[in-house]
Amino acid sequence: MNPLQTRGGTVIAGILLAVILTYIAPASEGAVPAFNMLETFVWFHVVVGVAWIGLLYYFNAVQVPAVAAATADGNPGPAAINKYVAPRALFWFRWAAVLTWLSGAGALGHMGIFVDAFTLANPAVYAIGIGAWLGTIMLFNVWVLIWPNQKKILGIVQASDEEKAKARKIAFLASRTNTMLSIPMLLGMTAHAHGLPF
Repeated sequence: MNPLQTRGGTVIAGILLAVILTYIAPASEGAVPAFNMLETFVWFHVVVGVAWIGLLYYFNAVQVPAVAAATADGNPGPAAINKYVAPRALFWFRWAAVLTWLSGAGALGHMGIFVDAFTLANPAVYAIGIGAWLGTIMLFNVWVLIWPNQKKILGIVQASDEEKAKARKIAFLASRTNTMLSIPMLLGMTAHAHGLPF
């Protein structure tokens, strides 16, 4: 059976390929292969973070403009997107956010800098601390502002037309806020290992 025929098979094949690549990569002379928990946290953090931010960018760059265009044309497109695409995308979006935050927290904890990062107590971890705080704000926005309001918009929970209009505005602005925050947040994540660009 071809693993690419299913989503699960594709993910498992990708994980196996990553593990194989780690074993065939040249190691330092005399080094004994050992499990690296920190890299596992960081790798998983990047994988689920790509899913989260990728969906965030999809919503802002593709779905919102597509729904607006379909509505302007009088097409049934928005109904199809809102019924079939949006709930599924929002499921992966919100759980990728949780897994991204948890794996990032795990990596910070494994490095012994969780408290320093979140209290901004140590200048050496200031950049990643700012990134962690921005990610925390973004996680809050997903679960407290975007998801509850999307449930109203999509008809998952009952809401009047007035409540839906208000929900659209809140969800839209929270999503745009997350898009804006994602840019410096990603800088904070990468700057910890490589330094700030300036």
